Amino acid sequence: MSELATSAPATASAMRFRRAGLGEAQVAGALIAVVCLVLILIIALPLWTLLSKSVQNVDGQFVGLANFAAYARSPTLVASLVNSVMVAGLATAIVIPLAFVYAYALTRSRMPLKGLFAAAALLPIFAPSLMAALALIYVFGNQGILKSWMMGASLYGPIGIVVAEALYSFPHALLILTTALSLSDGRLREAADALGTTRRRIFWSITLPGARYGLVSAAFVVFTLVITDFGVPKVIGGQFDVLATDAYRQVVGQQNFPMGAVVGLVLLIPAVAAFFVDRRAQKRQTALLSARATPYFPKRDRQRDWSLFAFVALVGTAIVATYGVAVWGSFVRYWPYNLSLTLNNYDFASVEPTGWEGYVNSLKLAGLTAVIGTAFVFVGAYLIEKLTVFPRLRGFAHFLAMLPMAVPGLVLGLGYVFFFNASWNPLNVLYGTLVVMVINTVAHYYTVAHITALTSLKQIDREFEAVSASLKVPFWRTFSRVTAPICMPAILDIAVYLFVNAMTTVSAVIFLYGSSTKLASIAIVHMDEAGAVASAAAMGTVIMATAIGVKLLHVALNALVFGRLQRWRVR
Repeated sequence: MSELATSAPATASAMRFRRAGLGEAQVAGALIAVVCLVLILIIALPLWTLLSKSVQNVDGQFVGLANFAAYARSPTLVASLVNSVMVAGLATAIVIPLAFVYAYALTRSRMPLKGLFAAAALLPIFAPSLMAALALIYVFGNQGILKSWMMGASLYGPIGIVVAEALYSFPHALLILTTALSLSDGRLREAADALGTTRRRIFWSITLPGARYGLVSAAFVVFTLVITDFGVPKVIGGQFDVLATDAYRQVVGQQNFPMGAVVGLVLLIPAVAAFFVDRRAQKRQTALLSARATPYFPKRDRQRDWSLFAFVALVGTAIVATYGVAVWGSFVRYWPYNLSLTLNNYDFASVEPTGWEGYVNSLKLAGLTAVIGTAFVFVGAYLIEKLTVFPRLRGFAHFLAMLPMAVPGLVLGLGYVFFFNASWNPLNVLYGTLVVMVINTVAHYYTVAHITALTSLKQIDREFEAVSASLKVPFWRTFSRVTAPICMPAILDIAVYLFVNAMTTVSAVIFLYGSSTKLASIAIVHMDEAGAVASAAAMGTVIMATAIGVKLLHVALNALVFGRLQRWRVR
């Protein structure tokens, strides 16, 4: 009897734990389902609406492939496709070799000032893409200080687009190639040196094959960035039409939504192709670092180091000087005839009806995107990576999270126009508001943030969740008390990434703003159209200064706050 009495509480407790476990599984399933539904709403449905619109006429009737046939018969649109492929190919051919040598200098040499040159090369990331075009106008435009260097050629057209896109996409390729070259087993180089292998053969047999996947990835990233960018060709393209400006003209200028959808799908083709080729190359890539690998530390070589230093100094100075001229021009009274300094160009109300309101809207967009996007992305990544229930549902959520990687911002923006502006959609009240632009920006940059969160979560042993489950601690308590604090540096990285990109984005939101929600980056486009190049450069300077300031604050927080909280990692 006593045994029954003592076992009764234990049995009751076990039953409560089982009920709690069942409830926890239900909560987990509900949360994963919510993540899937949100991703379907903000990613899948807009893309499906874009596809549907491409097979309808202006009256909404199904016409099959008639719009695609009309596109193929239009010499203007076909010429835009050829032009886009040409400038994207040229920019890629220029950027990849330069970025590879630059990355090689940062990772495989002992040259001085590596940190300074790395920071210089990343400068374009903190400015809208069209800032590069404005900078080139100041340098090589009709009134440029180095106009004679053009030898009679016009900057406005393919030359300007290629050079500006090369400036804009250079740091993106550099980040990929720096990572690829950093993953090197020092034992391979030591063995080659011991065997007396020449430097040329080491480069072609060890260095280049090891960075092959990075080169492929960087090439496709640059090609996709260039072919889908709207800002640069809009500012400096002149009469040289490309797909991005054609899509804008069809939707905004001519209100021809079906043809705009067709152009958007044509833009989607190279991005999707690049995504699948990149994934295939990733599967073929062999592991560069084994468990016994040792890091590679380059030896001092005076000739090599100073040669690479000269190259990096030339490229880095060219990038900083080009953007620096645009910043200088924003303070000049009348370029290039009156170079006295003034703040009149920062009186945006004189050239733009919204004045400084666009910048305030950009700050609101960036702040909301950073806060809401970071919270949703990290919670979603945790549910996908750390929970073990509903594996198929978690796999579907991961697929949706990876989808934006293959969707250019301009294409996603078109999908949002057709989905959120549709009369049948009850969410059409959001069109033109800051809310829809926050949703669009989170969706646009979701994949990179998701991968960052997954990478951080994978570094945490699953034993934390296993021990918590054995102690009947619900997963949300483990998440709030263990996982989130450990991953705080990654969470901050995601927040800064979303903030900076929200401040500088153009292509994804060019179709979505309303009269009271115009952003600073869009105001730059309108100022340039009105001929107020100095004011456009001034707004770009403000955006760039804000993004750089946030990044410096991020570095300071990492060093002063999170560095202390993460000291246990190095013990």
